[in-house]
Amino acid sequence: LQVQVILKNKTILICCIFQLANEKGVTLIGPATVGGIKPGCFKIGNTGGMMDNILSLKLYRPGSVAYVSRSGGMSNELNNIISQNADGVYEGIAIGGDKYPGSTFVDHLLRYEMDDRVKMMVMLGELGGVEEYKVVEALKEKRLTKPLVAWCIGTCADYVTFEIQFGHAGASANAKAETATAKNLALKEAGAHVPNSFDDLGDEIAKVSNC
Repeated sequence: LQVQVILKNKTILICCIFQLANEKGVTLIGPATVGGIKPGCFKIGNTGGMMDNILSLKLYRPGSVAYVSRSGGMSNELNNIISQNADGVYEGIAIGGDKYPGSTFVDHLLRYEMDDRVKMMVMLGELGGVEEYKVVEALKEKRLTKPLVAWCIGTCADYVTFEIQFGHAGASANAKAETATAKNLALKEAGAHVPNSFDDLGDEIAKVSNC
């Protein structure tokens, strides 16, 4: 009973925080996140790593590529990939791996869409949940018109014949539409630039960046 009361109270608190943020026009990042980075301005949490990493990836000055990722660890890999294949990161956000993050992929992509300093966008989703389909709808409705390179990790789950929980709380596909493969196909059909695999993500970013 005590556990149920604690969980209920925490749920109420989270709902109140979400409602207050909406009323104040504040974007919540997380809760399960390493943060984000805006090169030349600030970084949140340990995004970008130590100073030597920030220098080598040119995260001390803005580029023109904005990204949003679920995974914090993979967001640091995106910093690396973008620095090698484009003019650098303008802004990067890791929304966190929970089932119900404070802000979603489409929330941040729509912000980037309205920022003239952003020339292209990158989204790194994953299996589980349906938040990526909001991006699909935004592409179809032309609310997102800037070039978007997108990939959902977790395609290896197609080879597992039983239900499995991956690292994040939200990384579990309970329906075919929640698989990474289905999401990648939907994003590609909606007009996103989707590579054949994660290994090809850098090449796809370079190709779009040079257009």
